[in-house]
Amino acid sequence: MDGAGLDEIETVYRRRLPELIRVTTAIVGSREAGLDAVQDAFALAVHRRAQFRREGALEAWLWRIVVRTSRDVAAKTWTNRMVAADERIESADEPTDVRDDDVHTLVRQLPEGQRLALFLHYYADLDYGTIADALEIKDGTVGALLNQARESLRQSMAEVTS
Repeated sequence: MDGAGLDEIETVYRRRLPELIRVTTAIVGSREAGLDAVQDAFALAVHRRAQFRREGALEAWLWRIVVRTSRDVAAKTWTNRMVAADERIESADEPTDVRDDDVHTLVRQLPEGQRLALFLHYYADLDYGTIADALEIKDGTVGALLNQARESLRQSMAEVTS
């Protein structure tokens, strides 16, 4: 059976709403626009549910729609507002004197693929396979993007603190 049922879509929506909001907010730059992006994405998913071919996980298909919708919203309504301080990416290295605003600015300067991989991994806690499906890339590319992003952030934070 092809297509996704409304109940299946609603289950993912209810289960993942906090992560969906964190990721869309991070991509579009404001919570209000992030909430709009989630609504737009799920409205689109419901409208296109018959196109889901069950060749992969429903959640990955939905994340792909959420990311695309968020990117479209961000392109139309780009702002320089940063993500709220409580939605920061934690560095695995030693603590630094870098302020949250500095981290958000540095993350915004990363190439889009690295940024999206970071948001999906840290804000949505998605595994590499789901991120790969959502971004339509290979699993190994997810690891490479995350490593590149972490290294860029590490170097940039070192520059900010010196």
